[in-house]
Amino acid sequence: MLIKPMQMIKKISLFHMLILFISLFIVLLGSSCNQDNQTNKGVPPTIIRKKDKPVSKSDSATAIAPIINISDTVSMPFAVLYIKDSAYNNIRLGEKLAKIYSEKLEKCIKVNKLTVNGPPMAWYKTQKAPFFFEAAIPVNKKPAKLPKGINFRKIPQTRVIVAHFYGPYEETVQAYQFLKEWLKENKKSPASQPYEIYVDDPVDENGNLKDPYKVQTDIVFPYR
Repeated sequence: MLIKPMQMIKKISLFHMLILFISLFIVLLGSSCNQDNQTNKGVPPTIIRKKDKPVSKSDSATAIAPIINISDTVSMPFAVLYIKDSAYNNIRLGEKLAKIYSEKLEKCIKVNKLTVNGPPMAWYKTQKAPFFFEAAIPVNKKPAKLPKGINFRKIPQTRVIVAHFYGPYEETVQAYQFLKEWLKENKKSPASQPYEIYVDDPVDENGNLKDPYKVQTDIVFPYR
């Protein structure tokens, strides 16, 4: 799956977002946003790397290490509504993200009759507590009037290297490490901050956690 955001990200209902971030995001940020702590705990597990090939059922059922499909492509322009915030620890971060996605941004979208063009996204300015972040949802246009605290931004077309990540969220740090190595090896420079796209809902219709190897998170590094 390529990274053109208007094609890559699925149109999803906002109703699942509260469940998503309360149940898993604390785990996600407790690991991927604390990269230094993870790397000090010993040799990381072997990464299964594939290029532009979706994970199969047999792979997801038997793999122990995370599966990372790498895509070097072009991100088409898109637009987001976003809120800037901060949190002093992982628990508070999860609470704030849940409220931003399921209440503040959802209300703005409904009132302004906007179209959601993809799943929730996030930019992180810090990788350890206190966290400074921007939580966003892709939309079709700028609302006529933005409520206080809600911002609108257009993301330009750019080259990107993407890790389509399948596996336990505590291993997402491995995707960040690999993408940084890719930039260095290919003599590329970051064009802007990396961001995450939460492509799949990690919770099924019954409220149960899915097999993590069937849940996709895209980690996107714009470069030049």
